[in-house]
Amino acid sequence: MNTNTLDLLATKLAEAALTVLVRSCRKELAAASSDDLEAACAAMRAKARSVIDQLLDDARAAPWVAEAAFHAAALDLAQAGIAVLRKTD
Repeated sequence: MNTNTLDLLATKLAEAALTVLVRSCRKELAAASSDDLEAACAAMRAKARSVIDQLLDDARAAPWVAEAAFHAAALDLAQAGIAVLRKTD
């Protein structure tokens, strides 16, 4: 397996998830402390392994939906951060 490709995938996924987070939580981000921001990022990092595994499984099983699987993974990661910023589960 090419680890450079996985690193690029992870980077693009992180960028997409952070974009969703920023666009969804502008007010919460503006009011958040450094600890709140770190907690949101930590929640996203904690969920990353399972989300990437699911993305890879979905893309292998049905390559024609790989782009949709990527977007779903970005939304899953963003939701973890959003939940922390909005103090919900």
